[in-house]
Amino acid sequence: GNESRFELIGSVEMNENTYYALVPQDDSDEYVILKLTKDENGEDILITIEDDDEFDRVADFFEDELFDEVDYDEGE
Repeated sequence: GNESRFELIGSVEMNENTYYALVPQDDSDEYVILKLTKDENGEDILITIEDDDEFDRVADFFEDELFDEVDYDEGE
């Protein structure tokens, strides 16, 4: 029931669900992953992922997609 502002950094459709990787606009260095669903009125809402296995699958995808392009060993 709380509203917050985020910047979208990625999205994915997986197993007939849509997930978003978002950074809070409070200049946080961390991102959150939320799942798109419908409320009782049929309106789109974003919720946290309760299932640990589901969260791990989606988090692994975003880690690979969002940070794969960064070469951490480039300076060595």
